[in-house]
Amino acid sequence: MEELDLLILGAGWTATFLIPLLASRGISFAATTTSGRPVSNHPTIPFKFDPSAPTEITKSRIAALPRARYILITFPLTGPGPSRLLAETYSSTHPTTNQQDNSSVKTKFRFIQLGSTGVWQSSPSSQTSHTTINNECWITRHSPLLSPTPRSDAEDELLSLGGCVLSLSGLYDGVARIPRNWIDRVGSTKELVRAKGSLHMIHGVDVARAIAAIISPHDQSEDRDDKWTASCAGQRWMLTDGFVYDWWSLFASWAEPSDQNGDPEPTKQAKWVFELMEEQNVRGLPRSMEQLKRCYDTREFWQTFGLVPLKAGRVNM
Repeated sequence: MEELDLLILGAGWTATFLIPLLASRGISFAATTTSGRPVSNHPTIPFKFDPSAPTEITKSRIAALPRARYILITFPLTGPGPSRLLAETYSSTHPTTNQQDNSSVKTKFRFIQLGSTGVWQSSPSSQTSHTTINNECWITRHSPLLSPTPRSDAEDELLSLGGCVLSLSGLYDGVARIPRNWIDRVGSTKELVRAKGSLHMIHGVDVARAIAAIISPHDQSEDRDDKWTASCAGQRWMLTDGFVYDWWSLFASWAEPSDQNGDPEPTKQAKWVFELMEEQNVRGLPRSMEQLKRCYDTREFWQTFGLVPLKAGRVNM
């Protein structure tokens, strides 16, 4: 069987942006869903990864998957074990033939796990929601993780096997995932609004472009193996659109209710923001980076992979 460029394990929301992009660029791919439903008018393979399933069942399910140079894992794995099980079982069930000596050898497959930038954020149970390292407001992918979780433990296991983790900030698309629709959930009381600091987002279009950049040469002279070794193997990347949004600014900019006509009353969140500005002597919005306290610096990803976000700064639109 011919080797594909990419196998998407779990074709969900991200795949609705990624699949059209891959198709437009002529990048060969296959994708799985638990039901085998089509995604973006492309068929998918029924597949479900269950680390607790008997070994032979897991092996047969993974063996039935097509061989691809890159494997994108979109669903979360938790704790030690699942990442190794998936990676090693896939590698052992998809040997390739060395054309020089006709011996069976294992391909060095490249595994990419989608994660979350939440690992650099203090846990919800923390006394403060804005904990930073050494009072430094800027956080990069090299900063220590503040909230190790079973999910980040599984990511660390994949990294130890030479995989790559792409930690995504908040996801939106302006259609189904609209940050403005979250305000009653995240800002239902004045105290919740008071605690709100920074927000980091990334549009689905730019998530897809980031993944495509990882698996594709930057230019004709670039070798994919060299690129993976230098920039991806064992690397955890942080991805935002380059903006640090201030929740107070967003609440204030969304003061006009979207479902009222005539003489609308500003939202309660907008009123609370202006009360808090007076109480805390905040003279204007947005607040400074030092006041927001947790700011992600993700320039390194965009510079390394030769990209600029297409959908930056559109959260409040």
